[in-house]
Amino acid sequence: MSFSRFIAARISFKSKRTFSKLIVRIAIIGMMLGLGVMILSLAIVKGFKQEIKEKVRGFAGDIVVFKYDLNNSYENSPIETDKGFENRVKTKPYITGIMPFATKPGIIKANDEIEGVVLKGVDKSYDWSFFKKNLVEGKVIDFSEPDKAKQQIIISTYTAKRLKLKLGDRFVMYFVQNDLRKRPFKIVGIYDAGVEDVNKLFVVGSLPLIQTLNNWKPDEIGGYELRVRDFENVELYHNLVRDVMPVDLKSNAITESYPTIFGWLQLLDTNTQVILGLMLIVAVINMISALLIMILERTTMIGMLKAMGCTNWKIQKIFLYNALYLIGVGLLLGNILGVGLGWIQHETHLFKLDEASYYMKFVPVQLEWPDVLLLNLGTLIISILVLVIPSTLVSRISPAKSIKFK
Repeated sequence: MSFSRFIAARISFKSKRTFSKLIVRIAIIGMMLGLGVMILSLAIVKGFKQEIKEKVRGFAGDIVVFKYDLNNSYENSPIETDKGFENRVKTKPYITGIMPFATKPGIIKANDEIEGVVLKGVDKSYDWSFFKKNLVEGKVIDFSEPDKAKQQIIISTYTAKRLKLKLGDRFVMYFVQNDLRKRPFKIVGIYDAGVEDVNKLFVVGSLPLIQTLNNWKPDEIGGYELRVRDFENVELYHNLVRDVMPVDLKSNAITESYPTIFGWLQLLDTNTQVILGLMLIVAVINMISALLIMILERTTMIGMLKAMGCTNWKIQKIFLYNALYLIGVGLLLGNILGVGLGWIQHETHLFKLDEASYYMKFVPVQLEWPDVLLLNLGTLIISILVLVIPSTLVSRISPAKSIKFK
């Protein structure tokens, strides 16, 4: 062990000075709270973004392809199924699924109440993983019997509450077109997407039913939903899909379909950066204050070491090692605080949220070890670099004056 590290260890662990001990404890607590808050902030924001993205894209897909026209309503213009386009898309490694769909506005009448909704029609190729995860009651539509599937429907908890409906109930939905049409439905499932825009508007039924209502041919659909492998690159994949699309089709990425939600998610990134910066500044200021107080409190020791021939750099290293010990303890406690609370929330969902405002019922947490390691490493490096400047105060202390200072 070097001379500087030996003296630093004695100061850190065997000091009997009560005032410096108090300052040291405050500095350690500041570092612990700073790192703990940074870990939790990053984990919560990542959890929010992941949960909301999964909810929105789980229902609406990542890329939607439909007819190239001026129709912006929920009443789709028909397009013919294009096996060539489907096969070209399926061969792309970044696409994990392509599913036909159609939407049609309707009015549900039940229990002397009415509610306007949009019927989203899907077929047997639809990926039900999102709905199976978010079903509150019941099951998904069974396409093994096509005629029965046309009468099955999945509604949201919002619609069920508004119309006083429950699982297994039957109702009539009216479709306004040239000839008013009505169809009976049986509720086979009730879902809660956690996204108000989806819950308030959509019910899910059979694509063949919409084809029948619109007098479409069996090979006509409203459009395609595409799922991508890596959502972070959805804009890039969207442009690549456009390159292989027929000229009579157009497409929207999910970020264009729900700009308000994804704009809000981008603001969360800015908020996180501000929080990380503020917490790091607080932790560093605490450590600088502690280091300066320790240097001033040990002015006599510094003078004696200089009188014995120690260089300024060796004495600086004593206090830098001392600060490093304190930072290490603070980081350890900060990890225990941040990771511990994050794990408890992930397992128990202890802290709840208003789902109407935040799209989920609890605070989501996504702890990733690379993030924790980078926060620790970044805090450690910045703290040490910043502490080098106040440690130069050692060079200004005169041996003769400091020994008399006692």
